[in-house]
Amino acid sequence: MGSAKRTVVTTASYEARAFGVRTGMNKVEAKRACPGLIFVTGDNRKYTDASVRIIGILRDFSPMVEAYSIDEAFVDITGCICAYGSPSALAMAVKKRIREELGSLLTCSIGIAPNKLIAKLASDMKKPDGLVVLAPEEVPALLEDLPVNELWGIGPRLTAHLAALGVATCGELGRFPASILRERFGIIGERLKLMGQGEYEGGVVPIGQEEEAKSVGHSMTLPVDASDKPVIRRHLLKLSEKVGARAREHDLYGRKVALTIRYPDFYTFSKQKTLPAPTNDTRAIYSAAVGILEGLRLKTAVRLLGVTLSDISKGSPQMQLFEDDRRRERLLGAMDGLNRTFGSSTVTWAALFEKDPWDDPTGVISPAWRPEGVKRVDVR
Repeated sequence: MGSAKRTVVTTASYEARAFGVRTGMNKVEAKRACPGLIFVTGDNRKYTDASVRIIGILRDFSPMVEAYSIDEAFVDITGCICAYGSPSALAMAVKKRIREELGSLLTCSIGIAPNKLIAKLASDMKKPDGLVVLAPEEVPALLEDLPVNELWGIGPRLTAHLAALGVATCGELGRFPASILRERFGIIGERLKLMGQGEYEGGVVPIGQEEEAKSVGHSMTLPVDASDKPVIRRHLLKLSEKVGARAREHDLYGRKVALTIRYPDFYTFSKQKTLPAPTNDTRAIYSAAVGILEGLRLKTAVRLLGVTLSDISKGSPQMQLFEDDRRRERLLGAMDGLNRTFGSSTVTWAALFEKDPWDDPTGVISPAWRPEGVKRVDVR
């Protein structure tokens, strides 16, 4: 799993959070915050199985289900309430089904509100196993003194920029001049003002109706900072295979490959290369990534590497004319099929045959994972 300083907390129980344990802390920091902390190795199969089953339950209540992540979903219940009498009664029925079918240890928190932004806020208000209903007329008073970072989509960096403008609460954000926000933040400026007022335009996007992916990427923090280019190239091959396999799974082809590098001081940069033709071939992706690497002069050892395929199109751009190319396509298809059936990296490239020190087959699945049919495949 790598060193303790590289192994990070994916999520923490509410008991651990009370001691200050947070997502992203490394193992040493988490143990220091909570000496009695118990670490549990993630189980991908259990997480994905539970997620798929819960999405299935939600779709029994409404066809309008958007899988936001492995443990979050939005449901449009417009027109589905009559059979239950009220939104809260419907929500209680959902909680009862989940408890009956997945066991009493797996609880869920539900927020019911006029739009996705406020529903997300409501679902976070009484965890775990909560149920909060917010009527439209209750929203302004709730938002007036609420810190802006409590809103979905406003992270630490954006919070700091808003603070520099004298905006700390949602009420202040909702009253702030839209012209200044547009000047400071561009196209999202006006959207931020609306968010401060509790308004959100985006509706629920049902599974199967999502926008096509704009990129397919994968990145990994190395267990030990690397400066030796042969070592870096080996990591790039593994990342390129992950990207290629994901793209092939969704029948996506990309024309641009980007290499991302992060140094130990957390300075991060990306550089991209345009390919002669769209591809999802691991070797073409890897060759482009290595080509970018060879053109760089690394200032220090590397902490993180990332490979991204972008300028995406759906479906094969053209039929392969040469037998070698067709044979390579069949080989990649066979590898993908075996790895889907028997587990990741069951069949892999000879250069990766030796087990990577940072390759943990029991590692926790990315929170960006979604049930089959969801098109967003960018993972970082």
